[in-house]
Amino acid sequence: MAITAADVKKLRDITGAGMMDCKKALAEADGDMAQAEKILKEMGLAAVAKRQDRATENGRVFTKVAGNKAVLLELSCETDFVASNDKFKALGDQMCDVILEKGYTEPNDELKGMVDALIATIKENMTLKRMSLVDIPEGGYAATYIHGEGSVAVVVVFKSDDASIFSNDAVKEFTHDCALHVAAFKPQFLNTASVTKEYEEEQLSIFRAQVATMDKPEKVKEGIVRGKLNKLYSEVCFLNQPFVKDDTMSVEKKMAEVAKAAGGKLEIVSYRFYQAGVDA
Repeated sequence: MAITAADVKKLRDITGAGMMDCKKALAEADGDMAQAEKILKEMGLAAVAKRQDRATENGRVFTKVAGNKAVLLELSCETDFVASNDKFKALGDQMCDVILEKGYTEPNDELKGMVDALIATIKENMTLKRMSLVDIPEGGYAATYIHGEGSVAVVVVFKSDDASIFSNDAVKEFTHDCALHVAAFKPQFLNTASVTKEYEEEQLSIFRAQVATMDKPEKVKEGIVRGKLNKLYSEVCFLNQPFVKDDTMSVEKKMAEVAKAAGGKLEIVSYRFYQAGVDA
């Protein structure tokens, strides 16, 4: 049976497969459209299996909010060319929607199937590298930010004693700037209370070794150590860092200023960020 260009186009529109693969499948199926679809699926699965061991060192991160949940995910691929592909970007958005709709908290067969379907079309290995589903408290608010071409994705979760404060323009600007701040400075901890004991003890040990040879009383040396620790907190703790849009005050102080002007209270509950190609 003669295979027409219209047949090839129809199969391509249905499956998203390449023109030559569609033509090959139709020829093998003797023009039977349903059989050609089946052949393409089998070809795609074979292509997926063949590409499983290829390194995926490029990729893109995504974030989205719906209701009382926010999602972050990272899709990895072999080349930066595919990371910029519209189908690859659409896949990330679609996966975010599925995760939010179904409340998935970890990768599963459905999500893997979505990735495999695009591998079969684009013919480059891809993986759902990681994902997080973030809770937003009742009356809370989540600000998101994507930096550049999907290199960093951020979610910052806020709460207030009055949820209406999040409709205030200045508050909305502040929450967005906080997400931008995280992308820029990548804090290790939310505040000093969330610093792990192990991390603090390690830093104290380093600082005490630095002042050990100083010709000063032990009390003075310990004061220097504590000063170094406080300086470190201003570098690694989100709320203690100088605010990205006004480095004369900390994030915490800027938040109090914005909340007071809006006539309410603000609190940052949590934050999370993914950087493409960099493990958490």
